Amino acid sequence: MEKPRRPVVVTGFGPFGEHSVNASWIAVQELEKLGLGDDVDLYVYEIPVEYQAVQRLIPALWKKHSPQLVVHVGLSGMATTVTLEKCGHNVGYRGLDNCRFCPGSHCCVEGGPECIDSVIDMDQVCKRVSDLDLDVLVTISKDAGRYLCDFTYYTSLYQSHGRSAFVHVPPLGKPYTAEQLGRALQAIIEEMLSVLEHSESDINCHNEH
Repeated sequence: MEKPRRPVVVTGFGPFGEHSVNASWIAVQELEKLGLGDDVDLYVYEIPVEYQAVQRLIPALWKKHSPQLVVHVGLSGMATTVTLEKCGHNVGYRGLDNCRFCPGSHCCVEGGPECIDSVIDMDQVCKRVSDLDLDVLVTISKDAGRYLCDFTYYTSLYQSHGRSAFVHVPPLGKPYTAEQLGRALQAIIEEMLSVLEHSESDINCHNEH
C-alpha cells in the first residue's frame, strides 16, 4: 500500500531592516530544491515582515493545505547556530514592523495563553540531527525574540494546536552557506516528521485501550 502523501508547509521571511536578503527565505528555497522525500508535498511561502500580514496568512495556509506540519524559518542576526525554538509567546510585541506598525495590545491573541509549546520534542530532534554529523551546529531555545518570528510562531501554534515548529538561522556566511542551511533544514524537518509520527502513534495506541 502506498503511504498517503503528507502536506508540509515551510515559510521564510522577506527582507527587513539592514537585511536586504533574508537568509531564512534563501534557506527555504534551498530546501525546496532538495525536497523532503517522495511522500511529502512541500509548499513554501515567503512571509512579509508585517504583523497584520502574518495574522492573515497563517490561518489561510492552514485552511488551504491542512498540513501535517508547518515549519517557520526566521533570521536571527545574533545566531551563530541553527536554533530550534520550543515555544511561542503571546505578549510583549513592541517592535515596529516593515509598515511601521505594532499591535496596539502588544499581543498576538487577546486572551490566549502566555506561552504555547510545540507538540514536537525539540530536544529529541536536536539530538537526532546532531547525531547525523552535518557540518551545522543545531541548538535549542525557549525565546524566539518577541518580534515577527515569535509572533508568527505563536500565531501558528495557536492555529494548529501546537503542530508547528520554528527554526532560526544565522545570516548567510556567518558561518553557513545557503546550501548548508538548506541541508540542515531538510534533516531537521525529516526528523520532526518522524518524531511527530511516533508521538501520534503512541497517542493512538493509548486512545484505543
